[in-house]
Amino acid sequence: MEKTVSKDKTPSLFVSLVPIAVLATILVVVAACTGGDILAGGSQVAMLVSAAVAATLAMKIYRVRWKVMEERIIKSVESSTISILVLLLIGAISGTWMLSGIVPTMIYYGLQVMEPALFLFAACLISAVVSLVTGSSWTTCATVGVAFMGIGYSIGFPAWWTAGAIISGAYFGDKMSPLSDTTVLASSTAGVTLFSHIRYLIYTTFPSMAIALVIYAVAGFYIYEGVDAVDDGLSEALGSSFNISGWLLLVPLITFVLIVRRVPVLITLFISVVAASVAMLIMQPDVVASLGGAAQGSFAVSVTAVLTAVCNSTAIETGNETLNALVTTGGMSGMLNTIWLILSAMCFGGVLMGSGMASTITRYILKGVRGVVGAVSTTVFSGMFFNLCTADQYMSIILTCDLNKEGFDRLGIDRRVLSRATEDSATVLSVLIPWNSCGIAQSAVLGISTVAYFPFCFFNLISPIMSVVVAVLGYKIIYKKDEKIE
Repeated sequence: MEKTVSKDKTPSLFVSLVPIAVLATILVVVAACTGGDILAGGSQVAMLVSAAVAATLAMKIYRVRWKVMEERIIKSVESSTISILVLLLIGAISGTWMLSGIVPTMIYYGLQVMEPALFLFAACLISAVVSLVTGSSWTTCATVGVAFMGIGYSIGFPAWWTAGAIISGAYFGDKMSPLSDTTVLASSTAGVTLFSHIRYLIYTTFPSMAIALVIYAVAGFYIYEGVDAVDDGLSEALGSSFNISGWLLLVPLITFVLIVRRVPVLITLFISVVAASVAMLIMQPDVVASLGGAAQGSFAVSVTAVLTAVCNSTAIETGNETLNALVTTGGMSGMLNTIWLILSAMCFGGVLMGSGMASTITRYILKGVRGVVGAVSTTVFSGMFFNLCTADQYMSIILTCDLNKEGFDRLGIDRRVLSRATEDSATVLSVLIPWNSCGIAQSAVLGISTVAYFPFCFFNLISPIMSVVVAVLGYKIIYKKDEKIE
């Protein structure tokens, strides 16, 4: 393995923390100046400036070669390639699912059957079920999540509460599903069989979810009492602007079947975009004519309409201001700022890893770990730290497991405790960090900043705390000599 720093000099803790302090300072300034809009450009620049500070310190003080850090940046960017392609396809789905009438149909039917006071509870629970079945929090948020955002907006629920409930449910399912790549990654990296890992997750994940659902149920009744208007003519506007039909729900059904059958995510999303585009051409002739800019029936108009829905920002006049805001889409082009932020974050994470600064901070985190509480707490903190500095969920899971294995083995603690604590932190906290790929993606898809929904993602916030609490109580903690959980 190539050395990242000179033999006799490694970055000190103080120097290693300087780039992170610079990033935090610039982000505070950016948030104050832009009103919290992290995708406007300032955050991307903040990442690159912080990466430059880290690289300069590493080269000038510790003689780290730029080539070493450059190779790590390339590796980090390479690891995010699939995520970037997924984001582009999600952008295409947001346009085609909206303009084909799929999301409007889901919102329309949701308004008919949804009990408003139980909305937050239902949004969280249904998102959890969908994510559990599909194994994908990103797909859940981009499909049923978008529909729930529309329903919540129409019945007067604050967007941050709705987004928090959706994300809580989506990440519960993502964490517990055997189809989830994060679940497989955490168990395999820790050296634990998949289903024993999932079974052991129950002891922290179910209590966390139960508490979150109670909060959403109570909050739903409280918030609904203060709502002045319900629906506000949205159902009527939906019916007059789109052809509402149950047949349109075949497209999400096809998408979920493909996911359950473990068809690769890029293929699944591409098929979903194609199916939604066909549905738009068949079911929404008025929308096609509006997008195509010419009389109906023209092949050129159809092609133009599909390309516009897939690639570009669109806005349709429905006669209802609320609906106008809901059906505005960005397509693939709407994801470009998000992708720019991901690439900038990968540069920052790559420099920290290549310079050895991340390793220095990790050594201090791991220093003096004693007992199961210390081991679990350190793992939870590691998951949070790596999400902060690498801006990537997968990298955080791998690094958290790899760097804490030795401590768990030394203490004789079964690695199921390690894999669970990793999922309790690295998996669920990624979406709460504005510059992490998960936080960036969900912010873009749901149309609300990470900072705004952060305090309302109760499952994500409770999970790492629950992991430590269970360790303190000593409940269901297993050691290597144990053959099963007593």
